[in-house]
Amino acid sequence: MVDGPEILTLEDEAGQEHMFEIVDEVEYEGERYLAVVPYVTTQEEAEAALAGDADLIVMRIGEENGSEVFDIVDDDEELYQVGGIFADRLRDLYEIEGEDAGPVS
Repeated sequence: MVDGPEILTLEDEAGQEHMFEIVDEVEYEGERYLAVVPYVTTQEEAEAALAGDADLIVMRIGEENGSEVFDIVDDDEELYQVGGIFADRLRDLYEIEGEDAGPVS
């Protein structure tokens, strides 16, 4: 069992690091996907996240030169399918009611 959130740190093309909390992971049609949210480290960031709608980001896990790579899913159909799986799983896990469980990007 993991103590605390599972954190993923990624570096963008400009060399800037971004931290995400891994919310869930699924396999769909032979590909692995992560559902992540931006990781907050300060009280102000937490309050801002709670005040607005937190976006769930869907990433595809691939491999390049023997290393894992993470790509944000931007294909509408793929995002719709995988985002729907995550929405159903998270709705069940956190007992969220209603059709709109929030935005998926």
